[in-house]
Amino acid sequence: MGTAVDDPAAEFHAFFENHYAELARLAHLLTGESDAADDLAADALLALWHHWDRVRAADHPVAYARGVVANLARTRIRSAVRERRRIALFWSHRDERTENPDVSAVVDVQEALRRLPFRKRACVVLRHAFDLSEKDTALALGISVGTVKSQTSKAMAELERSLGAVDAPRRMQSAATATRLTRPAEGRD
Repeated sequence: MGTAVDDPAAEFHAFFENHYAELARLAHLLTGESDAADDLAADALLALWHHWDRVRAADHPVAYARGVVANLARTRIRSAVRERRRIALFWSHRDERTENPDVSAVVDVQEALRRLPFRKRACVVLRHAFDLSEKDTALALGISVGTVKSQTSKAMAELERSLGAVDAPRRMQSAATATRLTRPAEGRD
């Protein structure tokens, strides 16, 4: 292991290999965009490489990396919202609503997640799809444990209403597992 300490590039390469897939899954779950997930994970890792001395000295480098992904995802979502608003201004005569009161009661978990505000979505994804503790979730998002608890609780209540189920955590976990979105066993910290 002396090589990793002596060679920051090798240490970063090992970090990349161990955590890239997890960071891409996190980006996918936060944005709902599979195409953007790889780009966001790559952008996050590039940012980490530029500040690798600071990252490797951090108490929780993976939590730091998750925070970078979450911030990049938030920025992407905000940009998309601004773009939609600009388009809506030009096409204001069209009603963008696609909801229909006759839509079936079954709602896709990813669609239900997309409806949540970003912080609630991030808390639910990290807690239930990535099975992180409240403390690890707080570290990744740069918020307090109490905020994680309240945001997760509120988000789960919204998901239960949206999904029409009292077993939303199980459905969230099942959806993540079914699409191979759960965190790999290796590389856990």
